[in-house]
Amino acid sequence: MTYTNDLLDELTYLLQFNLETTQEGSKIHRSASAATINATTRLFNKRLVTQADGGYFTDLGHIAAEHVQANYSILTPVHESSLKPVSM
Repeated sequence: MTYTNDLLDELTYLLQFNLETTQEGSKIHRSASAATINATTRLFNKRLVTQADGGYFTDLGHIAAEHVQANYSILTPVHESSLKPVSM
């Protein structure tokens, strides 16, 4: 199984949100890239955001964004230096 470009675009969109508040939304303008516009529409169709051009996360969308951001944080090389080997 591999990530498609469409899925990567959706994951990238989910990384952009501030999870500290539910009061911040997103508005995708017509000047955005086609990939971003299409990703937002797909996330709306999947019921992860409230509007086809962004809006707010749904409850499911917030959970998805939390997981995406956590995975990104874990997989980003900067965190490798904070990992300590287990003592034997």
